[in-house]
Amino acid sequence: MASARNPLLTESTLPFHLPPFAEIREEHYGEAFAIGMAEQREEVAAISANPDAPTIENTLVALERSGRVLDRVASVFFNKASSDSTAFTDDLEQDLAPLLAAHHDAITLDPALFARIDDLWRRVDELDLDAETRYLLERYHTEFTLAGAGLDAEQKRRLSALNAELATLTTRFEKNLLADTNDLAVHVLDVSELDGVEEGQLAAAREAAAERGLDGGYLITLPLFTGHPLLASLTRRDLRERIMKASRSRGIRGGDHDNRDLVLEVTRLRAQRARLLGFRDHASSVTADETARTPEAVAELLGRLAPAAARNAAAENAALLGAAGEEIDEVRSWDWAFYAERVRQARYDVDTAAMKPYFELERVLRDGVFHAAERLYGVTIRERDDLVAYHPAARVFEVTDGDGTPVGLYIGDFYIRDSKRGGAWMNSLVSQSSLLDEPVVVVNNLNIGKPPAGMPTLLTVDETETLFHEFGHALHGLFARVRYPRFSGTNVFRDFVEFPSQANEMWMLWPEVLANYAVHHETGEPMPGDLVERLEASSTWGQGFGTSEYLAAAMLDQAWHRITADDEVTDVAAFEARALAEAGLADEAVPPRYASTYFAHTFAGGYDAGYYSYIWSEVLDADTVEWFRENGGLTRENGDRFRARLLGVGGSKNPLEAYRDFRGRDARIEPLLERRGLS
Repeated sequence: MASARNPLLTESTLPFHLPPFAEIREEHYGEAFAIGMAEQREEVAAISANPDAPTIENTLVALERSGRVLDRVASVFFNKASSDSTAFTDDLEQDLAPLLAAHHDAITLDPALFARIDDLWRRVDELDLDAETRYLLERYHTEFTLAGAGLDAEQKRRLSALNAELATLTTRFEKNLLADTNDLAVHVLDVSELDGVEEGQLAAAREAAAERGLDGGYLITLPLFTGHPLLASLTRRDLRERIMKASRSRGIRGGDHDNRDLVLEVTRLRAQRARLLGFRDHASSVTADETARTPEAVAELLGRLAPAAARNAAAENAALLGAAGEEIDEVRSWDWAFYAERVRQARYDVDTAAMKPYFELERVLRDGVFHAAERLYGVTIRERDDLVAYHPAARVFEVTDGDGTPVGLYIGDFYIRDSKRGGAWMNSLVSQSSLLDEPVVVVNNLNIGKPPAGMPTLLTVDETETLFHEFGHALHGLFARVRYPRFSGTNVFRDFVEFPSQANEMWMLWPEVLANYAVHHETGEPMPGDLVERLEASSTWGQGFGTSEYLAAAMLDQAWHRITADDEVTDVAAFEARALAEAGLADEAVPPRYASTYFAHTFAGGYDAGYYSYIWSEVLDADTVEWFRENGGLTRENGDRFRARLLGVGGSKNPLEAYRDFRGRDARIEPLLERRGLS
């Protein structure tokens, strides 16, 4: 009876198979996971035991059709666990982590199943396959091989134990980080301490304190990264220091939420797993199935950029000291953003805080982000108030092609809350594939401070850029049109997945787009053109800091994952200090964008040994911006080409081949070097 009432066990009848969130209850999740895993195990067992010779249809296509209930419940549950967690979701996620790891291993380590895949791969040239199906076979064979399908029975048992333990530990890391980030929010009682903060940000901080149930005052919640947007405007140095130290202390205070032991244990177990799989270290095992191919290739790129970035940061530091005069005798990490903004104003006459009135969320979303997509790709985007999302703050939009063909649903969940993990990201709730006749539903999550009712939501320059960035991920998910579920949406190599989102950032300051959305929220006056010109002229200012803090995190991620199974690391802080010194990026004034104990990307978020992906993808992004500028910019012809040859193929072909198909050649690094002032 319970199963008959569980909405997660059957395909949704709502438009685009949008999950029926109004009907889903907590008790539905555990049941659906249990049924979904059991159902897929039966389906895979039938494939493995099939007495007929392996074919694409009875092996790969059957695998692609398996696990429909599990995919459905996992998409809904893990979206909720990251964007609207509760004690229930936290507990269930912790319980599920080893079970799902074991379930995945039961498939990838099934010897009879791999024998069928291997048989097909050995006969690939005899099978007369279309390009997508051939690539599907290649990906299955590669992924099963790298996952340990060729190990003996004892090695597989050890591998499964490692995978289960790692799944539990990384889940715990994320929960610890969310709890500690909430605990360390800075409560300010006296508004005079917040001198320099504009009224909208004050209102959001006041609202955050009220929502937390605090008795008055203002609550400064912490973002996922090391710094904080308010550090650029707060005049009180002691409060800036308090915020920075709160951010930097996440995961190192002892007690239940301390992540230091987890960092050591996760990296140790990953190194052991890598050796079991035949690799020197975890970074080698990860990059073997990315476009980079080796950690040495990653090190070559990062090492090429780091010295120039550090030199630029040192020059910026000197400029900050000059701007500070006698106010300080040393630039500390909590001073950097404040005096960097002062230099920006003095050199370029640009006050980024003064730009906020022109970046009102609704205008940015509809007349900026959506408008650029509508102009470039010919789509229309309209809100669907009749459809219910997973949280009252999440909004549903329908995307339609110019000829009326449905594209999919887009859900925007923009505001910060204690139940949402930090950062910004994109999820897929329903993943397109023609094999299963599935449409597409994608979600963007951001963490923008929410003002009181009736007040406008004014975005910073960085928040505006983030909205364009995340919608680039959404477009990738919405536009991909593939046959096989494995290739849907953003299911591409990790060091390629950021490219479409980074490329979409270009439209933020594109003249036709900016003129359409950047108007003063009170007067309706457009943003002055000379202000935009000055902002663009200042674009390389601060790149020394920005590139250095990013590279410090990327190289720290690599260092943790170049540890071998023979290495013994016992002190997180000492290891981190040594790694940064060896990279030439040990600057107390420029801390890593993420330190180890709050580095969710690498210890909980799937970017382990892969945080380099952002700069790796940015090589393609900067080269693509150059192509658009050379070819007329925001035109339907350009959009159609980018959509058809890159976004539309999803993961159905090698991404670098897709890029060459779009660009006509491999990407050049020079546009990236120029953009970041590293030429």
